[in-house]
Amino acid sequence: MTEFEQKLKSAEALAARGKMSRREFVQFAAALGIAIPVASSLFSKVAKAEDAKKGGALVIGMEGGSASDSYDPRTYADSIMIAASLAVMNCLIEFDDAGNPTPELFESWEAKPGAAEWVFNVRKGVKFSNGKELDADDIIYSIGLHRGADTKSPAKGILEPITEIKALSPTQISMTLKEGNADFPVILGDYHLVVVPKDFNDWSKPIGTGAYTLESFEPGVRIVFKNRGDYWKPNRGNFDTVEIRYIQDAAARTAALQSGEVHAVNRLDARTVDLLMQDENVKVVRTKGTGNRYCFVSRVTMDPFTNKDLRTALKYGIDREQIIQSVFSGYAVPGNDHTLDALNPFYNTDLPQRAYDPDKAAFHFKKAGISGKVELQTSEGAWSSAVDCASIYQESLKKAGIDLTVNKVSGDGYWDNVWLKVPFCAVYWGRRMSADATLSQVYGSASDWNDSDWRKPEFDKIISAARIELDNAKRKELYFKAQEMISDDGGMICFAISDYLDGYSPKIAGVAPHARYDLADQRLAEKAWFA
Repeated sequence: MTEFEQKLKSAEALAARGKMSRREFVQFAAALGIAIPVASSLFSKVAKAEDAKKGGALVIGMEGGSASDSYDPRTYADSIMIAASLAVMNCLIEFDDAGNPTPELFESWEAKPGAAEWVFNVRKGVKFSNGKELDADDIIYSIGLHRGADTKSPAKGILEPITEIKALSPTQISMTLKEGNADFPVILGDYHLVVVPKDFNDWSKPIGTGAYTLESFEPGVRIVFKNRGDYWKPNRGNFDTVEIRYIQDAAARTAALQSGEVHAVNRLDARTVDLLMQDENVKVVRTKGTGNRYCFVSRVTMDPFTNKDLRTALKYGIDREQIIQSVFSGYAVPGNDHTLDALNPFYNTDLPQRAYDPDKAAFHFKKAGISGKVELQTSEGAWSSAVDCASIYQESLKKAGIDLTVNKVSGDGYWDNVWLKVPFCAVYWGRRMSADATLSQVYGSASDWNDSDWRKPEFDKIISAARIELDNAKRKELYFKAQEMISDDGGMICFAISDYLDGYSPKIAGVAPHARYDLADQRLAEKAWFA
């Protein structure tokens, strides 16, 4: 067997065991010289080589919940309830491993020119756990839970652009928006938008179209599910029972996994992952660069940060790799001074990664004509290692002759008293699946959360044009330009994007890195099985 054949066989074996996603397999095969369409077809064949096995009791240990958790989707805010809801209910849209919107209870969709009018086809033959067959009225009711003046749902804002929603038939729905948005299906993939029967409101006994029914719910302690036995998705919903245990402490979660008390955990401590990888009882799944975006942000309307050369000096003067190695133990990727990541289909792959360059930093700082110290406000209230990141930044700037004062402030009220108010501070952003949502909310002139106060009419026009452009190649050009503008001129220094780190028992199959969330996009109960 040639070296080429050995490498390909090895990749095929990983794909067959669920340890390599389609995206990873295709990238690996392309590096071997295999055409992308051929590689994709090859993955489809080998990935089906190991059929999902039925049976067994899955136990998951998770951080990300509280004693006040509820099954009401208008209250979801963290990982445990996302995972719990997706065990019992389905969403309108699912995301594949690469982060692309794919059909779930919406089987297909089509936009009219301008992307302001959409038609969605409801999947036929799907039944709720109470036996009722899914129809358009159920979906309209479920979306309506998050709309209106009285709702407190976090999804209210993303649905606000809908001006009309109506059933064209029991299996077809039309939605009209205030203005076109080619990313609308991505928005409808929001995890709050799970579907229940029309007029349902007893959240203590949720009814859904998912693989399981709720057996017991002790908020802050555990949630238990039982397989309903007639799930509509082939090779999904494979366990007899699933239990989610609330284990908030990372060390306790890890110990439970190593002892076999649980089969999977989320949010491994990056400082322990290298050791865990040596443990034969643990399988680590790492999703590179889809976690939080860690930044130092200057407000470009406040002195001295009105000076572009100063902003440029500060971007070249940060040693991203040292922070990643020292603070994140290597489990992060460098940010490129905007908040899109490499798994987003519109990420600018042509934009060179800005690297640490003290000479360029010194050049731009001298050109800026700034004298005296530059002050950065930071706190553990921003994120737990924000002060450590700032200290490394301070040292890296010294090599450029820039004197950075790190002002550690109280974590109490940080987001009320510091963020959006001071000239230069520590900030983190979570991942958003839509390029439009990311760029509009973080950098758009109309956004209240534009924390750099960088507001450019030209940029707004580009985002507006991209929002209604249905040709992906043209949208890509627009989004590439937008990212270039932010990185070159904006006030954000996005220096690291963290990884998701999941831990599994070797018995678990069918899991892979996912572009949205950890634990197989919080669908572990639905996707995995015991090998």
